[in-house]
Amino acid sequence: MKNFDTTLYFITDSTGFSEEDFLYRAEQACRGGVTLVQLREKDRTTREYISLAEKVHQITQKYNIPLIIDDRVDVALAVNAEGVHVGQSDMPVKIARQLMGDGKIVGATAKTVPWALEAYEGGADYLGVG
Repeated sequence: MKNFDTTLYFITDSTGFSEEDFLYRAEQACRGGVTLVQLREKDRTTREYISLAEKVHQITQKYNIPLIIDDRVDVALAVNAEGVHVGQSDMPVKIARQLMGDGKIVGATAKTVPWALEAYEGGADYLGVG
């Protein structure tokens, strides 16, 4: 799954939406042409995150769009997502790469050049800069 397109990278936020409304919006984004979906859930339990990720993954698979799980390698592995995105306070990129394997996407947040170099050397496929 190393071929991926970051042209329109959609980062979700379900805050304030019912699950039904959130999934509807995720599907509309996929229908509208997003090329990559990152499921970003900061306040869910592991079980809740996995449950929502499974539902979002069903949608993204229908449109052949890779699903990236934010921060949580365990959730990405549990739902067989196409990738994971880790930040500086999350699991190191090198370990995420080892766990995810070479066939999956590993992205990393890099707010400084040293962080970018560390992520690159650890095996990141792309960098998020903000």
